[in-house]
Amino acid sequence: MTSSRTTQLRRIRYGLWLLVAASALALGGAYFVRTIDFRDPSSPLTVGEAAVHSEFSLLDHNGTRVTEADFQRRWQLVFFGFTHCPDICPTTLAYMAEVLDRLGTESQRIAPFFITVDPTRDTPAVMKEYVQAFHPDLIGLTGTEAETAAAAYAFRVYYEKMEEASAPDGYLMAHSGHMYLMTPEGRYEAVFREGEQSAQELASQIITRMNR
Repeated sequence: MTSSRTTQLRRIRYGLWLLVAASALALGGAYFVRTIDFRDPSSPLTVGEAAVHSEFSLLDHNGTRVTEADFQRRWQLVFFGFTHCPDICPTTLAYMAEVLDRLGTESQRIAPFFITVDPTRDTPAVMKEYVQAFHPDLIGLTGTEAETAAAAYAFRVYYEKMEEASAPDGYLMAHSGHMYLMTPEGRYEAVFREGEQSAQELASQIITRMNR
């Protein structure tokens, strides 16, 4: 990694921490945020989980308009990212796919979402090809910039466009890297990160929570 790249990412990291700190003062907290290429912040900060809820109006990867109301009878496993992501997104989606496989028939009770934070490039067609490369049950969601921002706000997800000359189209998207487990009513249940537990352990945790 070049020194200029490192400096740029450090500025993004510090800016994110300031943003999260401000949210923590207002909301209290339970989960911490990371950006691309920063998998283990040395001083994780937290924001309030009570404010996290499922609310969106987006296009699925087949081009159909959907909202959280279309999935009210199912739990939701939600991850925000983008298809040009070099690291966190493919790793996390592969992990989510393994979790779904480990869940077996219980996976039918879950709507697994990949919501883009880069709607300019991530059209329904692009999202369809991308999510189907990981798992047939994954649901890709995209929309306008305003619709994406509204969905991210509901989940309290951080993202920001970051100029990068070597990246496709000259930019990447810095974003938080969590998977949110939401109840059928759209309420926050838990948050997870790829790598904190095995896929089998996470599948077992999800089953336990769904059957309480």
